[in-house]
Amino acid sequence: MSLISFEDVKKSFGGTTVIEHVSFSVEKGGIYGFIGRNGSGKTVIFKLMSGLMLPDSGNILYKGENLKKNRKFIDPLGVMIETPGFIPHYSGIKNLKILNSLSSSPVPSDDIKGLMTRLGLDPKNRRPVRTYSLGMRQKLGIIQAVMNRPELIILDEPMNSLDTNSAETVRTLLREINESGTAIVMASHIAEDIASLCTKRFVIDNCTVKELEE
Repeated sequence: MSLISFEDVKKSFGGTTVIEHVSFSVEKGGIYGFIGRNGSGKTVIFKLMSGLMLPDSGNILYKGENLKKNRKFIDPLGVMIETPGFIPHYSGIKNLKILNSLSSSPVPSDDIKGLMTRLGLDPKNRRPVRTYSLGMRQKLGIIQAVMNRPELIILDEPMNSLDTNSAETVRTLLREINESGTAIVMASHIAEDIASLCTKRFVIDNCTVKELEE
């Protein structure tokens, strides 16, 4: 059984069709890359996949269960879509601890501190997130998406604002997480991310999704 399946999905806004006739499946343990120009519908697909939006027609199944029918979020799920949002006057570690406490599968605080250190953030630093650079916010967003060891992770442009070394650290981390059985769905405008990480690649064009051949 697929982890996630889209069956002839359509989504429109204000009479404008963003995606239609979209069908694809995500299997456990794969890394799936989505390619498309800005405004092509990547973010909409990711929001539909995570339960943040409902399709106008068609079905989205999570382990065979219809998300539209049951209006539920996938759990456990790790997601970073668009700009990561945090409580601006709290530190990075405090934000992560709050999110961890709300998870159905919380992890030890040492695990969170280890991820912060690995990605170049100091867990002892109490500076508020509002003073973080874009790259630091991006790293914090990646950590919150992966820290609770979900079975599905959705990442929209995870390497944005990261320097070369940080981006390679994230790629290595994602490979390790995937090797444990977690499925990863990601969009990236960086060709290296899609080429080096993804086991399947999809292109979004003319409102629909097509799998790219190897």
